[in-house]
Amino acid sequence: MTSGVESSALLSVSGIASGLNTSSIITALLEAERHPVTRLSDEKVSVEAQRSQLESIQSSLTQLTYAAQELGSAELFHSSQAVTSSNTSQLTATAATGAAVGGYEVEVTQLANSSQRTFTFSSPASAAVVNVDGQEFHVAAGESVQSLVSAINASSTATVYAAALGSGTLVLSTRATGASESGYIKVTSTEGTLVEQAALAKEGRDAIYSIDGAPSTTASSNTLTEAIPGVTLSLKSLTTTTGPVTVEVQPPEANTGTIVAQVQSFIKLYNSTIGSIQHQLSTKPSTHPETQAEFETGTLYGDTELLAVLNEMRESNYARQAGLPSEMSSLADIGVSTGAPSGAATTSQGTLEGQLQLNTTTLENALQSDPSGVEKVLHEWSVGFESAVNRAAAPGGALESRTQADTSEQSRITARITAMNEVIALHQKTLEEQFTAMEAAVSRNKSQLSWLGSQVSSSSSSGSSSSLG
Repeated sequence: MTSGVESSALLSVSGIASGLNTSSIITALLEAERHPVTRLSDEKVSVEAQRSQLESIQSSLTQLTYAAQELGSAELFHSSQAVTSSNTSQLTATAATGAAVGGYEVEVTQLANSSQRTFTFSSPASAAVVNVDGQEFHVAAGESVQSLVSAINASSTATVYAAALGSGTLVLSTRATGASESGYIKVTSTEGTLVEQAALAKEGRDAIYSIDGAPSTTASSNTLTEAIPGVTLSLKSLTTTTGPVTVEVQPPEANTGTIVAQVQSFIKLYNSTIGSIQHQLSTKPSTHPETQAEFETGTLYGDTELLAVLNEMRESNYARQAGLPSEMSSLADIGVSTGAPSGAATTSQGTLEGQLQLNTTTLENALQSDPSGVEKVLHEWSVGFESAVNRAAAPGGALESRTQADTSEQSRITARITAMNEVIALHQKTLEEQFTAMEAAVSRNKSQLSWLGSQVSSSSSSGSSSSLG
């Protein structure tokens, strides 16, 4: 009796004594025992595929509830005010909610700008200091004007911006626009680094404008926040040659374009989700599966729980919301439907599957005539829709329970396969040892028979010799 490596070595030359293919015999004897393991392995593939598909569906449904929440959110209907300018190259305008509604004529006769001083720059022979409005900038010996420009512009506390005109001219301008105070941009330097070109000094000035022909008003900036209550005006150029620019401020209202786009986005996600679920429900399993792909196919075919989820989703889309007026109480009233009725000549496959469509004109008209009604419909619908979907898709819901059950089943099958393989391995070892012992016994018997044969032959030879003598 041998085992382990010795057994394998013996079996590699199996049948030498008996003439039998012992390896094939053992394989045939174990084949029947391996059939249940194969069936369990195939079952495990199907369970894993079903779990993966259920997790994917749960994730898609969860994303769909988030999209439904956004449709039902009051934020989507947050009012804003549109404001337009008749000439955006001269003046642009924006408004916050609560801006004064109406049309305004704005005339601009002067734009605000900053103060400027111009200096001749000389690279110092030794380290120098430039002081601008009390802030010091150090200039190393031989340093260029561009280095000084970079230092000034990089400073967060500097009062000016700097620009170099060639290698010998430096222009400083105040960072804030508006009329200059006396002694604007005070500069001193050592080593004769900066010498002012006084004739080029330029005082800052305020913007000058008027609203609706009123007396002119000044502002230190070209961005006006108080000219029209709730409106910010950005002055771009003078209006003296073209006449006043008209600024039109609309009443507060929900943003129709944003709401339509959000509804369209939901419908796209909804149709994609139910299309994916329908595909799983309608895909039949293979009659005689052989490959892994075939065992993974059709695991959710006709799944009653998923069918129930789809039915609840559809019912919530058709339902009229309690407490709302009959003319504005369902998705159909705002242009969301499944298209032509079932059985109609134009009925599409998408309609048969319950996919949604949007009549944009209907929704836009509803938002124009009754925006609060549309908001109420979407809010009430979203509450019911989320409730219907979450019964299956929320944490702890039906789908999660099923995926957990599938995970447990996978573990159970894996444990059974491991145990059965251990039994088969033990049985294989036993058979190998038995056949090895048999081969050894046959070999011994053959040796004994050979010896007996030789003895018989020897005895016969001896007898013959005696008779002749």
